Amino acid sequence: MLVSKLSRKGQVTVPKKVRESLRANAGDFIEYEVQGNVVVMRRVEPFDRPFHAALSETLTEWSSPEDEEAFRDL
Repeated sequence: MLVSKLSRKGQVTVPKKVRESLRANAGDFIEYEVQGNVVVMRRVEPFDRPFHAALSETLTEWSSPEDEEAFRDL
């Protein structure tokens, strides 16, 4: 079992073995899911904004003004 000490600022050092398992590096984002008294942590996959912008231009199925209005508040 791996253990870290919580600092006064609420910070912990993630053990190297855990970082390697998550493939997490400095600057990566980590998400936490609380399940009762257990916390699951996962590395957040980077968001490729240019790719998603290019992809969205090819999706024209729901691109009418009515669709835009319906999705505006989502």
